[in-house]
Amino acid sequence: MLLTRPDGLVLDTDPTRIDRDRVHHWLSTDAYWAIGRSHETMMRSLDHSLVFGVYRDDEQVAFARVVTDYAVFAWLADVYVAREVRGRGIGTWLAESVVAELAPYRLRRLMLATDDAHGVYARAGFVPVPDPQRLMSFAAPTAPSPDPTEGALPGSA
Repeated sequence: MLLTRPDGLVLDTDPTRIDRDRVHHWLSTDAYWAIGRSHETMMRSLDHSLVFGVYRDDEQVAFARVVTDYAVFAWLADVYVAREVRGRGIGTWLAESVVAELAPYRLRRLMLATDDAHGVYARAGFVPVPDPQRLMSFAAPTAPSPDPTEGALPGSA
């Protein structure tokens, strides 16, 4: 997907165009849900996601990624708009573009979680989960380690 807004911003899903270090910096230092996320974890998440970048004069100014099976379900994650370009509808444009990119797959559900951007996503067609009592999550007791033997039971590694 390659889109251009009238103001010249470009949205691209080319993974080779993502400024991976910039995205890691944004998320690990300024995104409440990812503060402290390791570089290795971020790189692994990028490698296994459908990525969306927004660019101004070839400089990345926004990011989002989607995890999906391309058949039934997708999760929109790590949506970030650089502070200096917020308030210009970029987040909504990004969310609308994700919806459009996934439309051909006729997924049953595209979900996300947010503490502070409900209006952004509502403008893109998202609604609160109608049956939140049916949803559950599993949270690891500690952040996953990049070393698979760290924290393993003695004799199991």
